[in-house]
Amino acid sequence: MRVGVIGAGGYAGGELLRLLLGHPEVPEVVAGSESLAGKPVTVAHPNLRKRTDLQFVGYDDVRECDVVFLSLPNGSHRALEFADRAPIVIDLSSDHRLREPHEYERWYGAAHPHPQELGRWTYGIPELHRDEIGKTNRITGAGCNATATILALLPLFAADIVDRSRPVVVECKVGSSEGGREPGEDSHHPERAGVVRSFSPVGHRHTAEAEQELQLGGARPRIDLSVTAVELVRGVLATAHVYTKETVDDKRLWRIYRDRYGGEPFVRIVKERSGIYRYPEPKLLAGTNFADVSFAVDPRGDRIVALCAIDNLVKGAAGNAVQAMNVACGFDEDAGLEFVGLHP
Repeated sequence: MRVGVIGAGGYAGGELLRLLLGHPEVPEVVAGSESLAGKPVTVAHPNLRKRTDLQFVGYDDVRECDVVFLSLPNGSHRALEFADRAPIVIDLSSDHRLREPHEYERWYGAAHPHPQELGRWTYGIPELHRDEIGKTNRITGAGCNATATILALLPLFAADIVDRSRPVVVECKVGSSEGGREPGEDSHHPERAGVVRSFSPVGHRHTAEAEQELQLGGARPRIDLSVTAVELVRGVLATAHVYTKETVDDKRLWRIYRDRYGGEPFVRIVKERSGIYRYPEPKLLAGTNFADVSFAVDPRGDRIVALCAIDNLVKGAAGNAVQAMNVACGFDEDAGLEFVGLHP
């Protein structure tokens, strides 16, 4: 396997390099960066020192690959430019996540420049679309907040116990790396440190992905998503409030979540009776491809609080993309993704 990364200088691109350099089926990696061409990848990713002597190359040199990852900014719309570089293309950006052109225009404020392309791409969360990913050559990544929201809620919608006439309210608390590598006023350390800042109380674009993917053959749900910045570098914690069509209890929810996730290699149900690690925590997932999910039942019985924690750069971006590559190529699904995190 020869695997190329377009946009390898960013945070998600660096995570792709880290994971691919340890992948047993990927002996050759090509790191593409227009601004850093000719420089060692360790200039941008110092954690890879003594792990590789790889150098960045220009995009024209990322050719004749088996798989190409596009780790470009949202709205770049350059997938067609790289379509002939590899049989399988995996786009981590938001450019092809939504299937309907009118939905893209609604949430992104402009018409998609290639609307005919939207239907060609498979939404790349394996826990949702494993069979389709195994048969396609165009895979799109998922938004980190959307991933956490979807994985928290998927068993409930799949079991059809959600009252779809009522909105699902989701709060995502997120780390600073979600904003990407390019600095801004809001990422300046004195402005970011110590804050709990509601930067997207309404209208976050990942809302559309969650509504699209949780429809599951029924009425399209309404997801009311808010996103709050907290003092983390990595991590998302999604807390979703769901009203049910009927009274449920812990025993039934355990069965619902186990039925959906019991065979999933990267989803863990975290619900302990005691101790300080009773529910999912992003800190425990830093650097891993795991998604920790949980639930709690309102004593009144008609409301569930569903939770999911992930590392936004791994399960929310690069790790999920490598997992999708593994599925598409027929490799072991956990190949290159074995890191289990650190504690404390």
